[in-house]
Amino acid sequence: MSPLAHIAALPVRAYRLIFSAWVGHGCRFQPTCSAYALEALEKHGAFKGSYLTIRRILRCHPLGGSGIDNVPD
Repeated sequence: MSPLAHIAALPVRAYRLIFSAWVGHGCRFQPTCSAYALEALEKHGAFKGSYLTIRRILRCHPLGGSGIDNVPD
């Protein structure tokens, strides 16, 4: 993971450490959005990984999809 991707991953890691237990485990997708974000940042770097993460979070709504959604290669 690039140094910029490590910096971009800090809010995701903080969310997983602090807020994840309060939000609950009602995720619509597998892997969860935070796991998806970390994997996208690791595979694609800070910019494309952040883009993929934001796109994934925007799809997480009642009319959106669900199921298995892996990070593209």
